[in-house]
Amino acid sequence: MPDIAANLAAVNKRIAAACDRAGRAPDEVQLMAVGKKFTADIIAEAADAGLTLFGENRIQEARVKIPECPGHLRWHFIGHLQTNKCRDAVELFSMIHAVDSVHLAAELNKRCDAAAKVMPVLLEVNVSGEGTKHGFAPKAAVEAIGAFDDFPQLELHGLMTMAPFTRAPESTRPHFAKLAEVRTACEDALGAPLPELSMGMSSDFEIAIEEGATLIRLGTSLFGPRAAAGKD
Repeated sequence: MPDIAANLAAVNKRIAAACDRAGRAPDEVQLMAVGKKFTADIIAEAADAGLTLFGENRIQEARVKIPECPGHLRWHFIGHLQTNKCRDAVELFSMIHAVDSVHLAAELNKRCDAAAKVMPVLLEVNVSGEGTKHGFAPKAAVEAIGAFDDFPQLELHGLMTMAPFTRAPESTRPHFAKLAEVRTACEDALGAPLPELSMGMSSDFEIAIEEGATLIRLGTSLFGPRAAAGKD
């Protein structure tokens, strides 16, 4: 079993150092624990260590796991969402990070209206242009902003991205800086602030913080390798 409390303490030190380098306060950055493939007992241990915000990227796994976890936790959906899973996503989660098309936004709005719920959402932006990643191209993200006037059940809070996988974290910096630029263009188009930038994972979160991340999504650095999930 991972020593989650020790891992969290180490991560918090790294967050504080990154914030210091960027001239930011540590409380400007929310830490989300990504529970993919980790069982409810490990999530409970993480909650005991002080974590309260968790992310899941598979609806089927979340549907089983979330009811088994402590009831005070907050859950965000961070994976690619299919329209036929929107009803479950609206029921289970308090924020959707990866709205990657206007069509998906329309379906989420419909399901939120049926559930009498307003859902905070983030637009996923494919800043790297990789064909294997979902999300709006930067220009398309700005153009999509106007469509949200038609989705009263959705609250647009900001943007999300995934940088390319690399063994050289510094190489992710231009991608995170680009998302911050796209956020500014989207704010101009919307005429309102978009406070959230969800970017940065275990391999690159310090770079993301230095470039303005407000939400970082960490799994391995808290829980250890996923290959060990559920094992002693």
